[in-house]
Amino acid sequence: MNVNIPRIIFFGTPAFSLPSLEALIKNGYAPLMVVTNPDEPAGRKQIITPPPVKVCAQRHGISVLQPIHLLHEMDKIPEADLYIVVAFGTIIPQELINKPRLGTINIHPSLLPHWRGPSPIQSAILQGDAQTGVTLMKIDELMDHGPIITQTNFSLLEKKWTSPELLDALANLGAEMLIDALPKWTLSAITATPQDDTRATYCKLIKKDHGRIPWSRPATEIERMIRAYTPWPNAWTLWAGRDAICRIRIDEAEVIDDESPLGSPGYTWQTPDYPLLVKTGIGTLVVRRITIEGKNTLDPETFLRGNPQLLGATFV
Repeated sequence: MNVNIPRIIFFGTPAFSLPSLEALIKNGYAPLMVVTNPDEPAGRKQIITPPPVKVCAQRHGISVLQPIHLLHEMDKIPEADLYIVVAFGTIIPQELINKPRLGTINIHPSLLPHWRGPSPIQSAILQGDAQTGVTLMKIDELMDHGPIITQTNFSLLEKKWTSPELLDALANLGAEMLIDALPKWTLSAITATPQDDTRATYCKLIKKDHGRIPWSRPATEIERMIRAYTPWPNAWTLWAGRDAICRIRIDEAEVIDDESPLGSPGYTWQTPDYPLLVKTGIGTLVVRRITIEGKNTLDPETFLRGNPQLLGATFV
């Protein structure tokens, strides 16, 4: 074996992890083992589904470990020089983090110390950040706190990003950074720099209730919320329909300055140019795609043909 090729264990679970794993395999750094989360129910039918990383590893003949309790199954992980963690989704015990001689490194989709925590992609969109990026860091005992190996900026001014779009872009960027940094890290030709804790900001674990639209907020904030919370928990609201209170999902929207002279925030109306508008605390939301929970996503014209009573109602 080439002594400059480290023995790697890869920890990852969702689609965000895939570009890094595939890049390692393609560039001669195929891991000895992939550690990922157990198979879980997915979709409306709750079919037991393997994590994307498991599928990729098995396709390439790489051993897979899916521990229910990682602490109890550490002895199943072979000796290695380096651990690489990309969206593993489970806390790794400190004694395991410290085990490989080259340490444990992580790809984090933000410019640390900005947006430490579990939802950096959504948070960058929600806050209207002008830029984000990817950080390659060495993991220590605190969350997203370890020293920085390298960072790359990524502008958010090019387009109105949704979370899936930004996730894909940053996943690919992180994979490129990983392959570029690995030879230097293996040969100790690159030094990790401590983070400036005084500049740290934090993001929270997203829950379903976070998706409920606060119509008293400005339309610009609500539009960002719609993009950030796609595909989960989605941006949603309630409407008292013909037969029951319905959960309505706003899937795509834009902002205009027009104001309705009637109603309170959440009030719906239309103009010749816009078939469905919603009043907000500041400005107006133009609805482009809308869904009643459990139904197909529709454009507003089609939706209103089946639900004309929505106009003049107020979302809550």
